[in-house]
Amino acid sequence: MTKLTDNFTLAEMVRSQQASRRGIPNNPGSREVVALRILCENVLQPVRDHFGKPVNVSSGFRSPRLNRAIGGSGTSQHCLGEAADFTVSGVSNLEVCRWMERRLNYDQLIYEFGEPGWVHCSFSADRMRNMELSAVRLGGRVEYLSGLRA
Repeated sequence: MTKLTDNFTLAEMVRSQQASRRGIPNNPGSREVVALRILCENVLQPVRDHFGKPVNVSSGFRSPRLNRAIGGSGTSQHCLGEAADFTVSGVSNLEVCRWMERRLNYDQLIYEFGEPGWVHCSFSADRMRNMELSAVRLGGRVEYLSGLRA
């Protein structure tokens, strides 16, 4: 078991139900593993340490093939090991986002689809935009609105 930080392993950052169901390999290269470690050190572990509750990663690394199969963005930072979608057990997604906005640096922080959804955060050593967005469904399509909107 490869540990990336005290509370995160490589296995949980590459686990994918969709990859398993579809028989798609989801194996990062060494560059992506380094990026996943940096993401965990700078985003996920600080969130875990602050809230003291499990951080449930629903999507970490995605191979380009897996990303295409699930309809992910062609420029998804998940494919680089720079992004994760997650929730924190027993804590509202908006509360997590607001804490991150005040305390952490990141590339993008997205409050995705409100409380039934998840938090998306990317971290890139090359790009630190500290950009906050909210993803909402409007008229059957996804729109990204500026800021964290409840």
